[in-house]
Amino acid sequence: MTRVFNFSAGPAALPEPVLRQAAEEMLDWHGSGMSVMEMSHRGREFIAIAAEAESLLRQLMAIPAHYKVLFMQGGAIAENAIVPMNLLRGHAGADYIDTGEWSKKSIQEARKYGRVNVAASAADSGYTTIPPRQTWRLDPGAAYVHICSNETIGGVEYPDAPDVGAVPLVADMSSSILSRPVDVTKYGALYAGAQKNIGPAGLTIVVVREDLIGQALSITPSAFDYKTVADNESMYNTPPTYAIYIAGLVFKWLKDQGGLVAMEAHNRAKAALLYDYLDRTAFYRSPVARDCRSLMNVPFKLKDDALDAAFLKGAEERGMVQLKGHRSVGGMRASLYNAMPIAGVQALVAYMQEFEARHG
Repeated sequence: MTRVFNFSAGPAALPEPVLRQAAEEMLDWHGSGMSVMEMSHRGREFIAIAAEAESLLRQLMAIPAHYKVLFMQGGAIAENAIVPMNLLRGHAGADYIDTGEWSKKSIQEARKYGRVNVAASAADSGYTTIPPRQTWRLDPGAAYVHICSNETIGGVEYPDAPDVGAVPLVADMSSSILSRPVDVTKYGALYAGAQKNIGPAGLTIVVVREDLIGQALSITPSAFDYKTVADNESMYNTPPTYAIYIAGLVFKWLKDQGGLVAMEAHNRAKAALLYDYLDRTAFYRSPVARDCRSLMNVPFKLKDDALDAAFLKGAEERGMVQLKGHRSVGGMRASLYNAMPIAGVQALVAYMQEFEARHG
């Protein structure tokens, strides 16, 4: 069996040990005589699986007891609506920081439920940087301040949680969650689609401070009300059971790797390998400001766009796939999520050097 180096931005590569364990347990989970796919979400077997997944996530992220962990569906796109429906809490509106395509989607959706104050935007830079904190025009009466911690398309990442004072900070962490430690207490809520750094598509993780739930808009569907989901331990409706099971295996794998401190060191080493090469060649370039470059998603462009197709073809022939950049920005993008081994980045850099030697 030949495994490729999968640089997809999502759905993305999963750790091979996780896939092997899932394969071994496919027909018979722990002597139950059935697959996890076949289990009742209210049966003791699956309740144990979900409880262990939550426990492991709490350990990895050091999530305090006064924060709820919710296993939901719909991805970050759905949360763009679910967040304002739950967290406006009688306020007229919320502050949003515009740093790229996913921030823009969040802003567009939130406007259906309340007033959106775009407190800062990186549009003038072509979304290659994060607006300096001192330039943000925050509303002290806002319900919350929303950021996208890592823009998957543009490759822009906040180096740390910005200080927004007493107003709750809310973050879309879909493509950065579990890549490094974060101080959960700096956030009122954070959410992430699983298909980038956690597990298969279908699961959405929400971590939300208890005091912020229970005041959802009257139009909020019951299945999207954080209080309802929390009170029912994410079992109000049938959750994405198999995705939760795989996420739990990923959480175990992360713990076995040494947790998020070790994972951050691993991710920084991978990113440095690629960025260092980009910085010392004129044949490729990274468009993102150095102080906010993403550890997870590295967009880059060739000196001549006409070579893009040849570059991608050669990469695929060498077992490296999904390097094409998002259609909105073009070029290339290498996603270096937790499951990407450093050998994959070494192979990519070696190929980039080879391609430059032939076409430079």
